[in-house]
Amino acid sequence: MSGETDSRQFTVGDDDDGIRLDRWFKRHMPDTSFNIVSRWARTGQLRVNGKRAAPGDRIEAGQIIRLPPAEIAAAATAAKAQRPARPRAPLTEEEIAFARSLVIHQDRQAIVINKPPGLATQGGTKTEVHVDRLLDALQFDAESRPKLVHRLDKDTSGVLLLARTSRAAAHFAKAFSSRTARKIYWAIATGVPSIDDGMIELPIAKQPGTGGEKMHVDEKEGSPARTRYRVIERAGNRACWVELQPYTGRTHQLRVHLAAIGHPIVGDGKYGGAEAFLSGTISRKMHLHARRLRVDHPDGGTLDVVAELPEHIADSLRNLGFDEAEGDLPIDEVKFSETAEGKRRAQAAKAKDARKARRGERRGRSRG
Repeated sequence: MSGETDSRQFTVGDDDDGIRLDRWFKRHMPDTSFNIVSRWARTGQLRVNGKRAAPGDRIEAGQIIRLPPAEIAAAATAAKAQRPARPRAPLTEEEIAFARSLVIHQDRQAIVINKPPGLATQGGTKTEVHVDRLLDALQFDAESRPKLVHRLDKDTSGVLLLARTSRAAAHFAKAFSSRTARKIYWAIATGVPSIDDGMIELPIAKQPGTGGEKMHVDEKEGSPARTRYRVIERAGNRACWVELQPYTGRTHQLRVHLAAIGHPIVGDGKYGGAEAFLSGTISRKMHLHARRLRVDHPDGGTLDVVAELPEHIADSLRNLGFDEAEGDLPIDEVKFSETAEGKRRAQAAKAKDARKARRGERRGRSRG
């Protein structure tokens, strides 16, 4: 195809694993309209791993998205600019107040909100109220509205990080993709694992026949996925309160992994079926909460934020006899050199040094 050597390529990050291709554009290239993306797809200029792609296709971490050269994209954007844009419906005073009530941290580079359960991170079919729509209320004195840099499932509550500048967005995206950001989740699971502190390493893939809406463990075709869990407290053999740390970012990873070892998250009927629900006073809502996020700050130092529990999880902890004050365990330090990205870079540097050494040896022999 003409101009292929000038095409632009992007690698799908772990935090975009499983989303639709059109959502990827909305998240990373918001100025590129759906009509432009559709036109590229129809003309074969939009490809994923070398194959023609459609806006509704779901993408996976590690795949390569190829787009037309920048000048073609610029021309398309200019043509779009000549047409009046459809204005986004303004937020009501109630929506603005609600959005601002979620803020638990704010500085020049970042905003952190405590997302309530039931609120989607981004819009979709029949989803009109979502975090992305509420971002206009969180612009404050910045030049533009904040940007989403990761996401949470609709029914998962807790820490959600927003970048207030393009520099911060790039910085945080790198931290998530390189696994230097530490995400700590709390969950109530059914039953009690036989090992109190363990690592679940089970590959995950989209479950056939579900349209990509459900994942499952797939030893042959799945992408590598690692989750560390630590049991905080137990309620006999009925349930346990666990801390979860995802070391990869697959879609629904924590939910799939706990269900796979026989201890689904309470309220997660999608992966745990009837066994995911406890009788009595325990809520049937999802009991998964992004408790804490620690990440290097773009201006130096560390951003370390904790989100309070939603009411239904706090009530369940009390009803099961758990003490919330016992939940925040020490975070094990992980150096960048110990992450997958750090190891990859170290191996690349070692290979580069070896090539230099071989070239030096060849020059020495030729001079001799």
